[in-house]
Amino acid sequence: MAIRESVDKVVANVERVIVGKHHEVRLALVALLCQGHLLIEDVPGTGKTVLAKSLARSLGCTFRRIQFTPDLLPSDVTGLSIYNQKTQEFEFRPGPIMAQIVLADEINRATPKTQSSLLECMEERQATIDGTTYPMPDPFLVIATQNPIEYEGTFALPEAQLDRFMLRLRLGYPQPLEEIVILDEQKRSHPLGEIGEVASLEELRAMQAAIREIYVDSAISDYIVRLVNATRVHPDVYLGASPRGSLALYRAGQAWAAFQGRDYVIPDDIKALAESALAHRLIIRTAASIRDVDPTAIVRELLGSVPVDAPTPAVPRAGVRPA
Repeated sequence: MAIRESVDKVVANVERVIVGKHHEVRLALVALLCQGHLLIEDVPGTGKTVLAKSLARSLGCTFRRIQFTPDLLPSDVTGLSIYNQKTQEFEFRPGPIMAQIVLADEINRATPKTQSSLLECMEERQATIDGTTYPMPDPFLVIATQNPIEYEGTFALPEAQLDRFMLRLRLGYPQPLEEIVILDEQKRSHPLGEIGEVASLEELRAMQAAIREIYVDSAISDYIVRLVNATRVHPDVYLGASPRGSLALYRAGQAWAAFQGRDYVIPDDIKALAESALAHRLIIRTAASIRDVDPTAIVRELLGSVPVDAPTPAVPRAGVRPA
């Protein structure tokens, strides 16, 4: 499929600077192609910012970075209207959120009021400033990062905002041999400066449209719903994944199937993405938290216990092959 070829080009280009993180790079592309948003939770120095920059350069997208701090105001994110004495009119000055790929660095360091300014931008893809609504660029991807270790001076992301991130991933430390490669490649200069565009915005928009046409059998949809519903009744879970989580897993499954060169989704596509799409949406009960129960472990447990029914034959739409 053309989608697989284009994705492989972008992944290979990004991996010129992100070494040994093939799966994570592909997950970032899933979020972009499904018009979702990405949360990267990891310690400093593992390549979160470099991943966002290299992805933007590979696709010819505009890129802005917002460094979240406790004194950051909502207008510093979305923009504000300034009175022009010459024209005697208010002029809108767009904030850094008005870019195609936005890196919200250390998002949990901003106050809840500033964090909430992202909600409308991420979900409705628009920002309302002084009663006027401004649309976000197309495509639009927010890549937010947070440090899971240092909690002093931070504000935990509310559940409503966590739910708006399609996927959550962790880059982790590189392997020793991979770290040697990183040292050698950055001996004289950072390879990020050599990254160029390998796919145009037109190709990106075409891939986004094509992914929505990937065939999903009714048995796959049923499996997604049963898996998500199992998170809601698990004894260690206080609040399970929302219907937005089901939709995120559905859309991500379509993209993952296209990445494998298929025009139909299989259960393995859903299993490959379940942890990234669902774990951050679960709220663990207090008693379970004391026992160090991890949401990721719960999703893995459910993947092993929720049965997969075989897809049933169906009549697909024109030009789409069934499973």
